[in-house]
Amino acid sequence: MIDMNTTVNVFDPRIYAQGIPHETYRWLRDHDPVHWHEEHEVGDWPAGPGFWAVTRHADVVRVLRTPMEYSSWLGATQIRDPDPADLSFIRRTMLNLDPPDHGRLRRIVSGVFTARRIERFRTGIAARARLLVDEIAERGECDLPVDVTDDYPIHNLADLLGIPSADRGQILEWTNRVIGYQDPDHATVVRGPDGKPVNPRSPAMLSDMFEYAHSLAAYKRRNPATDVMTALATAEVDGQRLTDPELSMFFFLLVIAGNDTVRSALPGGMLALLDHPDQHRRLLDQPELLDSAIEEMLRWHPPVLSFRRTAVRDTVLAGQAIAAGDKVVVFHGAANFDERQFPDPMRFDIARRPNDHISFGNGPHVCLGSHFARLQLRAFYRELLWRLPDVELAGPPVRLVSNFIGGIKHLPVRYTPVPRQGVR
Repeated sequence: MIDMNTTVNVFDPRIYAQGIPHETYRWLRDHDPVHWHEEHEVGDWPAGPGFWAVTRHADVVRVLRTPMEYSSWLGATQIRDPDPADLSFIRRTMLNLDPPDHGRLRRIVSGVFTARRIERFRTGIAARARLLVDEIAERGECDLPVDVTDDYPIHNLADLLGIPSADRGQILEWTNRVIGYQDPDHATVVRGPDGKPVNPRSPAMLSDMFEYAHSLAAYKRRNPATDVMTALATAEVDGQRLTDPELSMFFFLLVIAGNDTVRSALPGGMLALLDHPDQHRRLLDQPELLDSAIEEMLRWHPPVLSFRRTAVRDTVLAGQAIAAGDKVVVFHGAANFDERQFPDPMRFDIARRPNDHISFGNGPHVCLGSHFARLQLRAFYRELLWRLPDVELAGPPVRLVSNFIGGIKHLPVRYTPVPRQGVR
């Protein structure tokens, strides 16, 4: 139990290796919904100035919807402050822009990233889900992320972007470098001349990704196809095109966010079902509930745990005075279980409606790829759940050490072996 004398900690990435800290989040929502949080040293990463932790759904939505008060651009969107020398570079990505600059980029990209274009990949996504499940069907057991779900979004994203097959392993390497830097299984600490670790989102650490993006865009302009990278490299809205730096930063955003969101959501959603066998059986009996089940899986296991904003001016949130320049961090896993928004939030209910989770964000930065993500989730669960109906946990899950991504590194499962179905 949490009490008034307990030091609250929702910052340390090692906490999330044990799952969402529900008791702490609930205490914060009830007693201190905009809580001043110390930013202590973690491993090789130095202490920071601290931040306001926002945990109620309504307050999180307000922060995400009001960039004129809570900026993505001032200090970017990660809890830790970037190196001042890197800030101008980091601000180039759409994720770290405020209106009106954000709106200009969003209009150009939205004209490319349409539901109609994404729907062209539906058949291929379904075929890949079938193939991946086929590869483990006869085994009777597998480690779901390692054997299946880590590869699935990488190849779907590569198809979407038109990345050659030979280069697709690079996506996983880039993702682990950027997303997994807090996790000892993925982290490769590179130190600068001052001995401090170099931010994995710094220009130095991303140079190979940007060189690849430039080369790929140039190739697509010479050899246009129907993929999204061709469209991004040639798109023009109101006479404006993406500049080369803007295109590179959007490639970075797609490769990292477009891959890791689904990579985290897939095993997380499956774990939620396996932890609630009554709901698992219900879904098997009522396949028409798959769409609402996916929304409940996303609420229960948000792939993104937190996002940071910076106060533009002195303001007040939930009665708490916040000074201009303060960091304000919203916690998705706390908002998704707020009793003020979700009746009986600790009940996993695949028919929950309405389900106003914020796992894909809210406001001007709501996830541009949410349709693509849901398309992949739907295709994969359709294939796995009814092919392997008695799947169950074969061991404890191993979660990513991260206060940003709710990743699952290992999820051992077992099931009755079934014959491969092959191409159909």
